[in-house]
Amino acid sequence: MLIGPRLALSWLTVVPVRGPETVGRDDARAAIGWTPLVGVGLGASAAAVLWFGVVAASLPAVLAGALGVSALALLTRGMHIDGLADTADGLGCYGPPERARDVMRSGSAGPFGVAAIGLVMLVQAAGFGALASAEQWWSVVVAVAAGRVAVVLACRRGVRPASDTGFGALVADSQSRVVVSTWAVLAVAASTLAVDGRWWQGPVVLVVALGAAALGVRHCVRRFGGVSGDVLGAAVETTTTIVVVGLLAGLPSA
Repeated sequence: MLIGPRLALSWLTVVPVRGPETVGRDDARAAIGWTPLVGVGLGASAAAVLWFGVVAASLPAVLAGALGVSALALLTRGMHIDGLADTADGLGCYGPPERARDVMRSGSAGPFGVAAIGLVMLVQAAGFGALASAEQWWSVVVAVAAGRVAVVLACRRGVRPASDTGFGALVADSQSRVVVSTWAVLAVAASTLAVDGRWWQGPVVLVVALGAAALGVRHCVRRFGGVSGDVLGAAVETTTTIVVVGLLAGLPSA
């Protein structure tokens, strides 16, 4: 029963937890099902870094936000950022799906990838800093966890892998409607506490962000012939960014 959470921690963080020696579809399905809970832990870690930067060290909000983003990158080995860059480069190239997948596997970041990383990291750093200044710590946790809920949605039944091998082949088409619906409902419910005095804002933001992630994954499936680990990484970062911006809207201190 512990294979799922152990494998999720091993895949998604630098926590020194060993997964099984060989990973099958059942193991991968279980691990993806635990991804949002790992996101809660990562979000809490980012919130702790932000609290230290803004409250304990009295650093400028943007600098504290940059430290929070850096902490997340370190805790996740930067794999989601790499996936974002590869996906942006794949979407920006011409040619058939095979050509796009070759570009994504090249190992180097092109202009689209660099631009995507720069934009997303800048928005997240400024956004996290603003949330910390407003003492919206739960909003940080919700935003980071929402990015991992998007991964569960991207691996739902009917979403085919881009290749017969690799990470996408293990996790695509693995999550049942029950699991997808459960995490989506829990995320929306948790977001009611994200904005003080406006319980409705969090759910609206979550629905918009997860809907945008679903549309983005759908486009990637058409462009690349299926979903891959890079696409999942891009879904994490873009969803987190959208949620951060949405939760900041209307905050007096933002």
